[in-house]
Amino acid sequence: MDTTATDPDRAGWYEIRLQGRLDARWAARFDGMALTIDDGCTLLAGRVVDQSALYGVLQQLRDLGLPLVSVRQVETPQPDDDHRNLT
Repeated sequence: MDTTATDPDRAGWYEIRLQGRLDARWAARFDGMALTIDDGCTLLAGRVVDQSALYGVLQQLRDLGLPLVSVRQVETPQPDDDHRNLT
């Protein structure tokens, strides 16, 4: 049984959507998460090792000043999306 979605301390895949555009050069700051821009929003997607690491990513994003639109844990990367884990 996969408990990733129910246990916040386990690794999981996340999609974090921000309002505004974050330049692709920032992707290296987010532990290899894929960064895409669409319709004026930035989407970070990738694997996060635990909830503490997720909070670290969210703190970095807060410091950049882009409004947070959503944070979503997904079971696995979506095959139709152009996201990849770079770690």
